[in-house]
Amino acid sequence: MQIGTLTFSSISGHIDLVANPIQREVSKDKFNDGVYVVAINPELSDTASFCETYNVPRKIATNCIIVEAKRADRVWYAACLILADDMIDVNGKVRKQLDARKTSFAPQEMALALTHMEYGGITPLGLPEEWPILIDEKVLTNKQAVVGGGVRASKILVDTKILASLNNATVMDITK
Repeated sequence: MQIGTLTFSSISGHIDLVANPIQREVSKDKFNDGVYVVAINPELSDTASFCETYNVPRKIATNCIIVEAKRADRVWYAACLILADDMIDVNGKVRKQLDARKTSFAPQEMALALTHMEYGGITPLGLPEEWPILIDEKVLTNKQAVVGGGVRASKILVDTKILASLNNATVMDITK
């Protein structure tokens, strides 16, 4: 499947390109249809560089942001998916949806340790099952989304219906 200058291939035949948590999900036959992967230069995995270099439309480039939520002594994490050009409303809409007293971007070291993925490549596929996944409604206005491959050296093209069907997924407006 061609997007920009990239040719994505079925993920089931190229699971070596993605992080271990995604490999485990693919091995369970969860994502055989509608999920594709491509190798990229890891130095170009940041959204702006990626879209410009590979001519990928920013309207399908999707960022997965890990947030940390707190209430009393409880700390938990959630993933938030927004389009590349949008800004997430962490302290408003996300905090209210998570019923947290305080929310913030998760510390990088903690996000990496909990997801077992690389910074700049975190993806909603393969996250801990108990984590809420908040998907901005604008992501689903597209048939497909490009997200990280769990590593900086790949990107995944996924049918947005698959994103919406993930465990604990909630589709809502989470942008400013």
